[in-house]
Amino acid sequence: MVNRFCNRPQKRELELFLNRRNFVQASVALPFLSLGGEVSAQPATVPFGPSYVRQLARDIASKAYQPPDEKLPDSLKDLDYDHYRAIRFLPDQALWRSEKLPFQVQFFHRGFFYKNRVDIFEVVDGRAAKIAYRPDYFSFGDTPAPPSNIDLGFAGFRIHAPMNRPDYFDEVCVFLGASYFRAVAKGETYGLSARGLSINTGEAKGEEFPLFKIFWIEKPAPNATSIVIHALLDSKSATASYRFTVRPGATTLFDVEMALFPRLDLDHAGLAPMTSMFFFGPNDRVDVDDFRPSVHDSDGLAIFNGRGEQLWRPLSNPRDLQISTFSDLNPRGFGLMQREKSFSAYQDIESRFEKRPSLWVEPIGDWGEGSVQLIEIPTKEEIHDNIAGFWLPKAPLQAKTEHNFIYRIHWGPDAPKAHTLARFSRTGVGARGEGTKIFVLDLIGDELKAVDPKQVKGVVTAEKAEIKNVVTQPNPETGGWRLSFEVSVKDKTPIELRATLMQNDQALSEIWVYRWAP
Repeated sequence: MVNRFCNRPQKRELELFLNRRNFVQASVALPFLSLGGEVSAQPATVPFGPSYVRQLARDIASKAYQPPDEKLPDSLKDLDYDHYRAIRFLPDQALWRSEKLPFQVQFFHRGFFYKNRVDIFEVVDGRAAKIAYRPDYFSFGDTPAPPSNIDLGFAGFRIHAPMNRPDYFDEVCVFLGASYFRAVAKGETYGLSARGLSINTGEAKGEEFPLFKIFWIEKPAPNATSIVIHALLDSKSATASYRFTVRPGATTLFDVEMALFPRLDLDHAGLAPMTSMFFFGPNDRVDVDDFRPSVHDSDGLAIFNGRGEQLWRPLSNPRDLQISTFSDLNPRGFGLMQREKSFSAYQDIESRFEKRPSLWVEPIGDWGEGSVQLIEIPTKEEIHDNIAGFWLPKAPLQAKTEHNFIYRIHWGPDAPKAHTLARFSRTGVGARGEGTKIFVLDLIGDELKAVDPKQVKGVVTAEKAEIKNVVTQPNPETGGWRLSFEVSVKDKTPIELRATLMQNDQALSEIWVYRWAP
């Protein structure tokens, strides 16, 4: 693991990244395009095949980037949050509602931060028809409705399906703003987000926000358990096509097929990116005065690397921007997890952080050399998304080439179990005098119940630090084990810690990795 520290002031691009909940660059206005990129007449339906969006993205990448058109009527372009929130889609207008299909689609209106236009098509029997904007799809509150003869398009959409009970259509996922999308599984509430692509995230030269411009939603069969969504992404540096197959359930799955066409050489393109929030927790409560024990959408980064190692990196809210690099070859999976699932860990009856999903990315096929990148940005408020993770290819993605990636996203209570190793469920950190910290790590796993306590030991290593008082013992409250140790340092240099639980020479647990900045 290589770590890079950035002690510079936060730039404007990082402020934009932090404020994903309050600011997201949404999609750009785009008429229906021919494959040549020119505006064409809009027939009622057009042929739509498996390679349609891929070819469209390839063709658009060969042409100059067209900047977003954010034109809106005056009554919509300057909306504040409360007035925008008052614009509601009418559920009885949902796509396919009257047909009693297993999925329904509702749309988001443009306005506030979501000024950019998204065009949405319905695909039926191999033909695509544009879903026309109509103001009577929405209630507008105090905001005057726009004229009915203006085609404003949409800002995004959400998919509904029976998930928690058969007689109610729950919200399953939402595509809204730039290339962001979120999903939940059964019994969960929204938390962290995924993105189609990130470019220059965390880089001093400024982040670029690719946009989903057009979606094509395939009409599901009456007995379907999944729904297929196609998307076209565009930015100054690249275009891409996506095919999402969404399966709601106890774990909601997204099968993603992506074809990327760079306009420029991409030396910092984040694949399968995800964005989350970590404000404070038992490992990081510096200067926190709050009645809640923890506040976060995710508490750690999990990695199952190509060498067969399973890593757990607890998140933190650092004083300075931190970028951690976990080099790998053909990763098996990575994701931002919300492992702590007890209400007592949060004590928040409104936010219900214990119901936030984990997000696990499972690459399909070989992704080659690269690294999992973790970015942690300082924040003083929980409204900011200050955590990012993604896969960064080692070699730049060359302009005028095609790059294909297939992966599965798991939204749910946990990652798929890679093996039977015990897992770190909690990281607690406290003071033990000046320059010394005590780390208390809890582990859970069925295999820990059968171990011989006399043969269990904790192995802890660190650079430029003294490790002492390593203690391992059963934890009767959790049915697992507890590993604790003290760390002393002589200077203010950040150190890297590594710990695991062993039985003789056999690993009992995944590998805990952590950065402590004294």
